[in-house]
Amino acid sequence: MWPWPRFPLPVRRHAVRDSPAEGEVPRQPPRGSRPLASCDSSGLIPDFSRTDLTCQGGSPRFTLRMKDNGEAEESILPPDYHTHTFLCKHAEGAPVDYAFHAVRRRLPALAATDHCPMPGGYDPEHRMGIDFFPEYVRLVETAREVSPIPILFGIEVDYVPEYAEEVKDWVLQQGFDLVLGSVHFLDYWAFDDPAQRYLWESADVAGVWRRYFGMIRGMVEIGLCTVVAHLDLPKKFGRRPPPRLQKEIVLPVLDVIADRGLAIEINTSGLYHPVGEIYPSPEILCWAAERNIPVTFGSDAHTPERVGSAFDLAVRLARECGLRAMTIEPSRRS
Repeated sequence: MWPWPRFPLPVRRHAVRDSPAEGEVPRQPPRGSRPLASCDSSGLIPDFSRTDLTCQGGSPRFTLRMKDNGEAEESILPPDYHTHTFLCKHAEGAPVDYAFHAVRRRLPALAATDHCPMPGGYDPEHRMGIDFFPEYVRLVETAREVSPIPILFGIEVDYVPEYAEEVKDWVLQQGFDLVLGSVHFLDYWAFDDPAQRYLWESADVAGVWRRYFGMIRGMVEIGLCTVVAHLDLPKKFGRRPPPRLQKEIVLPVLDVIADRGLAIEINTSGLYHPVGEIYPSPEILCWAAERNIPVTFGSDAHTPERVGSAFDLAVRLARECGLRAMTIEPSRRS
């Protein structure tokens, strides 16, 4: 399946080499942040020994037993099913670092969901090249070996209509526990990129929302993902149509998501963006609850310290909307 044919790159800063040179061992991308963010004295693996953690069955609630007092404490927070790694070139840390902070926050599980490689070097500055995918697999396996909580092997896939079937075929071969589906581009406009925010000044906001949700619908209909990530991402810079028009645009897409049996994500990263609001909005979450659409929770962390950020608020919002959470069991990879 690889390599895919090349096609024009989106206008998003400048291109970088995303494949190792001949004979080079692909241990880290040619550019990017430090591989590990919070390590023990050896500089390799975080020290999990400070916490004695026992997981009780397949329950979404896990018991944490801290060594200093020996008292059991239940986790009241959900798993974080959306995190990134240094391999995407705009994040820090490896899965083991994110696992370390998940344990510190008493989360019951964690998913590594870095940005999926794309054909022909599409958007190379913000994702791993295909030659680094084996390293991603190795890093997830390393985290699984040392982490006291389950680590899911996941990916975040960008929906690009022209190449969606090809991407889907590749994704289905990898044995992911979780596939997040997202839309970040309308043609070659990265509408959520701060460097391209100025384009919103001349944009038809309602038209952008219609186009975006049309792409979300297409992504859902071809079965590219199991969870739809940050569903109302176009609001990142505070640009959204009036409530009545939002409802007209969003409800048909929620109907398709419900019909396909998919989940949507409650993504807390929006709290740290200009909009200052969780993705998706409370209104959309309530509409999802009316359709019995389950949810997962994701921090969209690009640094280990952000794992589980504002999950207490996210859980409260889910309860107020009457939503049910979906728990995903990690596979056993050979």
